[in-house]
Amino acid sequence: MTIDVFSDPICPWCFIGKKRLDEALAARPDIPVTVRWRAFQLNPDMPRAGMDRQAYLSAKFGGADRAGEVYGHIRRVGSQVGIDFQFERIPRTPSTLKAHRLIRYSHRPEVDTANALVPALFQAYFLDGKDIGTDEVLLDIAENVGMNRDAVADYLATDEDESEVQAEDVYARRLGIGGVPCFIIEGKYALSGAQEPEAFLPILDMALQEQSGVTAASTD
Repeated sequence: MTIDVFSDPICPWCFIGKKRLDEALAARPDIPVTVRWRAFQLNPDMPRAGMDRQAYLSAKFGGADRAGEVYGHIRRVGSQVGIDFQFERIPRTPSTLKAHRLIRYSHRPEVDTANALVPALFQAYFLDGKDIGTDEVLLDIAENVGMNRDAVADYLATDEDESEVQAEDVYARRLGIGGVPCFIIEGKYALSGAQEPEAFLPILDMALQEQSGVTAASTD
């Protein structure tokens, strides 16, 4: 079974959504699942160098007070799934174009580290306050999850997969995805937002039943 997750590494609800998806999959250990992380940029027009965090919050929320309200709620929800958000540690809001390229690279069969890389990116940004728009930080994260640092450095030094990442973002919006996370199960069932684990279960069960029916029919 395949689950495509449209997500952005600087989206706190995506971090929460991943935790909840993990809980749902743990409740269905007999369902073999391949998770594919797909690109969606919350800020597709963000300068490559990113933006000062306070300037970003002022532009997005109109000031620190409103941002505090929003992030206070997210912090409370995050604590329920074991995430201790450290928003105050974040000095810059980065462009996530390179992070998405790295995720795409990590899906290559010979690399196959996406399921370790994605949570590591969330942790680096939301818990450690790292600027995941910079090569050095991305290289450290990549190396820590078992990727070849030199190979990743060579990759990031190019513009390889950049147009593919941007095209995937455009594709998501054409599908009607206006926010993330968005989970698409078996290419046909969509769940939008950081849904509770229980929301996934009936869809996983239904998709498995359909998959089993197709398999049974093909062997008759």
